Amino acid sequence: MAERFEMGSRLKGESLVRRGLLRETEGGEQIRIMPDLNVVKIGGHGVIDYGREVIYPLIEEIGELSRNNKILVATGGGARVRHILDVGIDLGMPTGVLAELAGKISEQNAIMMSILFSKYNGTRIHTDDLLNLPSLISLGMLPVVQGTPPYGLYEHPPKLGSIPPHRTDTGAFLMAEVVGGKNCILGKNVDGLYTENPFENPDAEFIAEIAADELLEMQLEDMVLEPMAVELLRDAVHVREIKVVNAHIPGNIAKAVNGERVGTIIRA
Repeated sequence: MAERFEMGSRLKGESLVRRGLLRETEGGEQIRIMPDLNVVKIGGHGVIDYGREVIYPLIEEIGELSRNNKILVATGGGARVRHILDVGIDLGMPTGVLAELAGKISEQNAIMMSILFSKYNGTRIHTDDLLNLPSLISLGMLPVVQGTPPYGLYEHPPKLGSIPPHRTDTGAFLMAEVVGGKNCILGKNVDGLYTENPFENPDAEFIAEIAADELLEMQLEDMVLEPMAVELLRDAVHVREIKVVNAHIPGNIAKAVNGERVGTIIRA
């Protein structure tokens, strides 16, 4: 009879909270599932809600890009998310319930966008389909997914207020990071980051490039992307920058995908 043996493990008997152990796990090489993937988030409030005048040219631009580039489209929620959050907050819904409700809206936008991408083999996928991306894209598909990360009822309590902190900007970043993607591009209705809301102050200073720590220290009153995405960028392994571009201007998404300078770059 074969002798019994015990499998060795570095983590045997560990509590997984010891700081020394956590430091030992740093620096280990991680697999990049799709190192050439471009995650392109199409904002709901800033892009999709503007309708066909903005969306139709964007469909053509991203669709043509997908012929020679690997792209995952993530959708935001928009005005309908604002409405359901307003109703939910007024009724006293917990943050986790608000996250569930918001996700339903970005999912609706993913359905519509996947249909619009039909001639480019657009296909709507779910958040748990990310590991199928290599196969789907190798088959010539253009996958479209809702941007809301699936925390759902387990959403983190926010530091301020009750609005879920992990929304669609954060979801797009997390998807790019977990697959080891090439780009995380956030399509907005402004040219990038400003020191103030440019719609309220036309003299607001444009920020072409900034480090994540520096941006968070500024504590901007009205930042164009979710602070949580910037916070997570600091600890990312694969995705070391977020690109914020104006998706209303034809060609901007293509420039960002091709590595040309456009919009704002936030670096880890």
